[in-house]
Amino acid sequence: MLCGRWRSRGRPPEEPPVLAQVAAPVALPSPPASQDGGAKRPGLRALKKMGHPEFDLATLSPQSPRLSLCLQCSTPPLILPGSRALSGQNLLPSLVCTHHQGPQGKWTLPMACPGRLLQGLTEDEDVQAMLRGSRLCKIRSRTWQKERLYRLQEDGLSVWFQRRIPRAPSQHIFFVQHIEAVREGHQSEGLRRFGGAFEPARCLTIAFKGSRKNLDLAAPTAEEAQRWVRGLAKLRMRLDAMSQRERLDHWIHSYLHRADSNQDSKMSFKEIKSLLRMVNVDMNDMYAYRLFKECDHSNNERLEGTEIEEFLRRLLKRPELEDIFHRYSGEDHVLSAPELLEFLEDQGEDGATLARAQQLIHTYELNETAKQHELMTLDGFMMYLLSPEGAALDPAHKCVFQDMDQPLAHYFISSSHNTYLTDSQIGGPSSTEAYVRAFAQGCRCVELDCWEGPGGEPVIYHGHTLTSKIFFRDVIQAVRDHAFMLSPYPVILSLENHCGLEQQAAMARHLRTILGDMLVTQVLDSHNPEELPSPEQLKGRVLVKGKKLPAARDEDGGILSDREEEEEEEEEEVGAAEQKRRAKQISPELSALAVYCCATRLRTLRPAPTPPQPCQVSSLSERKAKKLIREAGNSFVRHNAQQLTRVYPLGLRMNSANYSPQEMWNSGCQLVALNFQTPGYEMDLNAGRFLINGQCGYVLKPACLRQPDTTFDPESPGPPRTTLTIQVLTAQQLPKLNAEKPNSIVDPLVRIEIHGVPADCARKETNYVLNNGFNPRWGQTLQFQLRAPELVLVRFVVEDYDSTSPNDFVGQFTLPFNSLKQGFRHIHLLSKDGASLSPATLFVHICIQRF
Repeated sequence: MLCGRWRSRGRPPEEPPVLAQVAAPVALPSPPASQDGGAKRPGLRALKKMGHPEFDLATLSPQSPRLSLCLQCSTPPLILPGSRALSGQNLLPSLVCTHHQGPQGKWTLPMACPGRLLQGLTEDEDVQAMLRGSRLCKIRSRTWQKERLYRLQEDGLSVWFQRRIPRAPSQHIFFVQHIEAVREGHQSEGLRRFGGAFEPARCLTIAFKGSRKNLDLAAPTAEEAQRWVRGLAKLRMRLDAMSQRERLDHWIHSYLHRADSNQDSKMSFKEIKSLLRMVNVDMNDMYAYRLFKECDHSNNERLEGTEIEEFLRRLLKRPELEDIFHRYSGEDHVLSAPELLEFLEDQGEDGATLARAQQLIHTYELNETAKQHELMTLDGFMMYLLSPEGAALDPAHKCVFQDMDQPLAHYFISSSHNTYLTDSQIGGPSSTEAYVRAFAQGCRCVELDCWEGPGGEPVIYHGHTLTSKIFFRDVIQAVRDHAFMLSPYPVILSLENHCGLEQQAAMARHLRTILGDMLVTQVLDSHNPEELPSPEQLKGRVLVKGKKLPAARDEDGGILSDREEEEEEEEEEVGAAEQKRRAKQISPELSALAVYCCATRLRTLRPAPTPPQPCQVSSLSERKAKKLIREAGNSFVRHNAQQLTRVYPLGLRMNSANYSPQEMWNSGCQLVALNFQTPGYEMDLNAGRFLINGQCGYVLKPACLRQPDTTFDPESPGPPRTTLTIQVLTAQQLPKLNAEKPNSIVDPLVRIEIHGVPADCARKETNYVLNNGFNPRWGQTLQFQLRAPELVLVRFVVEDYDSTSPNDFVGQFTLPFNSLKQGFRHIHLLSKDGASLSPATLFVHICIQRF
């Protein structure tokens, strides 16, 4: 990354930057005109007239002493002596309550006062033990087993660990929010293979989100292992319960601690400049010093106590939120329930009623006095807009809300390709942990590439490559133990079978004995054996997708190929002799387990009069699927309305790269298999598609893709039916891309991508903001015309602009268009691996017009 001065000289003139400032107003969309000519309700004054004489208007007036909450412990409202409100001051709670103030009212650092995450846990014995630290044995192999010190940091958000070779500070910690699961005993592949010298009671595994490897540990005693298991569970529960506002408070407090270089609880201008760089803003020195001096009331070139609080309030101001709030609250600077209702109606909220407005006030208002009188202050308004109810994703779509009683072919099903791999398909390792991670991401169809193994035991790996091998039985045990931890709906095991009859029989035996009643071995409805059951009927069950012996064949089986359609698509790479060599006999034991997912080749689409065969599943390479989409169009859509189709990446993708799944979804393909181990926009789309419906891995297809006589063709979707208008307003607390370089500040731009039928696909972006990842603002409007909105995914992307090289990825969020809420919304950004980047957000206004 070039320095800001050099890069500013190389900017192309057609993309003017937006200069960085601390805060400034943004032009906001105007709400619909009110029927009373725009006059605002009197709010508090009306309340006083309605019989509340005991309510003192001055206690909430912007000119009154500050009513706030402690940054550390959220104690009840506190009046800070001599603290007069500034414009927008209500945006940040007071840093400390009287209990957490030091001598003469100084603020205290986290070392003396644990962060908000530890609130209520400071006396917990498990957390105390973690704060003291433990010497745990890290286990990588039979020969690599090293003792290391692990210690919970005072922020309660991160764990520091010792490394043999010192590295950058960021390489010595892991974050609690990045933990996927904590398992006790020998519950990981690594501990099962290499942890035999340690009794299970002393062992634990920390599994992370994304691609980070598991951390297998052994404690000196079983009790110490349990302290870490219990302590991490408590911290994760507390973290999940924190609001976005609390995360922001915690975030800024941790940077205050780091910027105070001499730990004297005072901030010099040099330390303030360091703080600004840490939080991703490169402020002009003159402007920063002027702001510093305006807060330095003691005139001693040091900020302390309430002076630091005032500086942070100015830094964290959200003028765009203030403008929205004052537009509805009027001159009394609080929202009454009717005024909040007016805001909800302008937002287009479903079920906006006075009772709903009152419920929001009681849920998000911080000031107890205001809450008692059903009033919302600016603090409460910000809490609401930063909550899940103020996000772009419809909260009602987070749980299972769709009809789950339709045939399997009527759903998009989250599917994985080469599930056993953790890296490339040429030399990457195979692991049962890859299946556990896939299930944790909502995957419902996993692939097992089965080959002859030693001792009569089949193995799974990517054949004829250097990828490592794992036993088939171990994978089935992982399916049994982890397949239904996130979702209760059925799992499909897609078998790519390269084994002989004897080991096929062993596969069938393992499936039956390990899975037991979970395995579907016969049709559920004997009266309609050819009809696909629903996800609801198959809850907690496992289906096998494999070759089925024709009924006319004898028990010795017939010569059938069990390779995927890749053979058919790549005949130029594989000779006829090799094709014959790969042809295998199908054992009757394994054939009997293919009940509802009988693998078959789809060479051509059947003529319309031919009855469908719902229990047959076709596997197509991406190349052949695209060919059918182009050439067959509506016929392929009709086929997928009644039968399952699995699509997988070409074998030529040696680095396990992915293709865009959207094109396959447009034609109704249900099992669009991707390499889950490879992050990128393709996996972002997959996560966005299955973000809704409880993240259960099943999403009901639009009606136009479920009707057997549908006329829908993704190549000819018809005229535009919907206009999507998004005004990109501001961003907040974007992450630094290079934490080890203090002067590296991002130049953010926002791109909005529309993924749908080809005629809908589009991408538009804002200008970049120079050297400000803390509170950049744009105020730019992007508009899109949609022809098939029911298939659209909307992807919000933030990048660090660079004039000399490709932009760097900062964060993204993807969701279905039909789950997008209108009005002023926050977009909570995710990392490349899908982990939360909290408190990083985008603030936008969304308008949808249907015609």
